Amino acid sequence: MTHAFLSNEWIDAARGIREKYSDQVPEIPTAIKINLAILEVPFDENTVNAFFDTSSGGLQLELGELDDADATITTDYETAQSLFVEQDQTIAMQAFMAGKIKVQGDMMKMMAMQTAIPSNEFTDTIAEEIKSITA
Repeated sequence: MTHAFLSNEWIDAARGIREKYSDQVPEIPTAIKINLAILEVPFDENTVNAFFDTSSGGLQLELGELDDADATITTDYETAQSLFVEQDQTIAMQAFMAGKIKVQGDMMKMMAMQTAIPSNEFTDTIAEEIKSITA
């Protein structure tokens, strides 16, 4: 079953996928907390606030906001889906250069997120399963 990116159902399904493989993925060595303000969302009052937090050693993506975030990324829904689900770095760079991705706060921490998350066969599996649940 597929769900709209960042809907409550998608967050629950993505959390379940990450939890299924939690003991098989490498620990994330860098603590990064990033708030996301996703605009032009086709549901939920047009804006969704979410966050990434790696301070526990794993990747946590939840709805809401962190008071102590290192940075806040503001972008539109389509760009966010390309960045976080499709993981298309080319689109991300083009969107950043075009002003579709705005960053407030610690830019170095935000950039560190790109290399801080180690990968192995299970992180690749997680990425593929998350793509498969995304409408």
